[in-house]
Amino acid sequence: MIKKLIFILCFSIAAGLFAQNTDKKLKIEVLLELKSVSNPQISPDGNWVAFVTSELNLKKDKSQSQLWMVPTAGGEAIPMTSKEFYSASEPRWSPDNKYLSFLGTKHEEKTQVYALNRLGGDAQQLTKIKQGVKGYEWAPNGQKLLLSLKDPSPEELTEDKEDDKKAKPIVVDRLQFKRDYVGYLNNERTHLYTYVPGDSTAVQITFGDYDDVNPAWHPDSKTIVFESNRTENPDGNSNTDIWLVSTDNPTKNTSLKQLTTNPNADKNPVWSPDGKTIAFTTITDGSAMWYATQKLAMVGISGREARVLGDEIDRNISKPKFSMDGKSIYFLLEEQGTSIIASIDVTGKGFKRTVKGEFSIGDYDVNGSLVVPLLGKVNHPNEIYTYQKNNLKQLTTVNGAYLENLQMPRVENINFKSKDGTPIEGFVVKPVGFDAQKKYPLILWLHGGPVSQYEFEFNNNAQLFAANGYVTLLINPRGSSGYGQAFSQALFADWGNKDVEDVLAGLDYIIEQGYTDPNRLGVGGWSYGGILTNYLITKSNRFKAAISGASEALYRANYGHDHYQLTWEIELGLPWENAEAWERISPFNDVANITTPTLWIGGSDDWNVPILNSEQMYQAMKRLGRETQLVVYPGESHGIQKPSFIKDRYERYLQWFSKYLK
Repeated sequence: MIKKLIFILCFSIAAGLFAQNTDKKLKIEVLLELKSVSNPQISPDGNWVAFVTSELNLKKDKSQSQLWMVPTAGGEAIPMTSKEFYSASEPRWSPDNKYLSFLGTKHEEKTQVYALNRLGGDAQQLTKIKQGVKGYEWAPNGQKLLLSLKDPSPEELTEDKEDDKKAKPIVVDRLQFKRDYVGYLNNERTHLYTYVPGDSTAVQITFGDYDDVNPAWHPDSKTIVFESNRTENPDGNSNTDIWLVSTDNPTKNTSLKQLTTNPNADKNPVWSPDGKTIAFTTITDGSAMWYATQKLAMVGISGREARVLGDEIDRNISKPKFSMDGKSIYFLLEEQGTSIIASIDVTGKGFKRTVKGEFSIGDYDVNGSLVVPLLGKVNHPNEIYTYQKNNLKQLTTVNGAYLENLQMPRVENINFKSKDGTPIEGFVVKPVGFDAQKKYPLILWLHGGPVSQYEFEFNNNAQLFAANGYVTLLINPRGSSGYGQAFSQALFADWGNKDVEDVLAGLDYIIEQGYTDPNRLGVGGWSYGGILTNYLITKSNRFKAAISGASEALYRANYGHDHYQLTWEIELGLPWENAEAWERISPFNDVANITTPTLWIGGSDDWNVPILNSEQMYQAMKRLGRETQLVVYPGESHGIQKPSFIKDRYERYLQWFSKYLK
């Protein structure tokens, strides 16, 4: 349900496993051995890229991460940390090019900043913060670090370790009082600090009952820009503004300066090279909530009225970065099944798609004319690439052995029209060894969000289904991002209507191609994908099997139980004042219509889309005498993270669909 929540794991395989995989089709065991690649960072001299790989350890039942660097000219990647010793993340280069730093977590200790001297030797711990470090950035002059620290809890401040182990009551007094992955919220906030390596303490520079996030240093190393909601009631709105604070006079916000006054979300500020201007992302249509298009804007340090660049670009923009000469701004552009790198002049003219193609770019870095994207394709998990002089070149081969030894499915981009004539896009993933003369069972697998999209990227679930003989249909129905605000906002307060029409039209389109058995259709998804599954099985009896993961059912029952009160109120009104709107879109009210055998599945501690919904739907189906099952993963939030549970979920997907579709 949360934006951009599609839980996609893009991993690579150790070569030794392929000897066991004699038919060269993707197996669950192989899928779990793959590694993800993230966070590319170019060194100041432009000669290296640091990055992080993450993998699942089934034996220890946890994930592990490792820091690497690879030469931009090409060559073998060099491991910089041991995955057995550190869990590493957030690589950063010191401005003088001498150190590669990172956030490291040793075993059960708090996360701290470490630095590797590139001349050799072990990593040195730079910080000793009692509550641990959430984020950090080097000052441009290399003399200080900017730290993001959450206020220490009473347990972290006390020396009585035995008392820390005792359960204590949770006292709640905030309007927004819970958050998935966090739990019940108190008044411990995230603030900004400066720290000189070698000092005993960090110096706090922002204060108050607010969260101060996404900070960035001014080029002069004396001022910080950051985003914060400092309204009278931050829990009661989605506003964030861009602020400045001086590091020279940090006493109780006396040097604080507000740069933007937009009542909606201004986020992700970055400095121009001359330090006179800040670029950031902004929402201009707050009434549209998460359906609104995220735009690019600029504001000067004088704080005059901000200016939107390329307002006509009706696509989501993220991760802005100035070019080295300060004349243009790069950003990620989400459109029509792709995420690419685009740019625009600071004048608001000269919009162009810089690194474009049938792929999905999840992150990138820039140094002069060198652009380094983190890029994935339909049959290629994410890798690091370089882009220079219009030439895109793959730099890492973390997933190389996997790709060389595995038979891959055919993935086709499809376009068709919905019931009312609206153009809809999607992808069909055909089984490995596809034969057009055969009739295959089909799985309609729905994405989360609803404001997200399927892209030209490696999709674990679809790959697994293809390896097991299924056609998999991935559709971007209305509500999806990538097609403009109106396309996305069509779902506003009207879930289970146009989106249902769109995916059913896609189903009919594929059946007309002749290779899908219309009597062996399955449907499923996670988060909003599970919610849309619920609408489909209450409105149609075409499906022989369904899997509803982390889905919503009786919406009014979630008010005060999930963490979406603010957005629910904007979209549907208060549940005791506008009950009809809440009930109209609740699939639970049509549960008696379900004849499809349905697996309900989710995490016990999910406060994004609580397990309460799956329990209610399971209980109703069981009472009605329908075929159903409920699987709950203890201690898990919205995204299942424990490796043994991830493995179990894949196995259950295959078992459930095999039972009813084969």
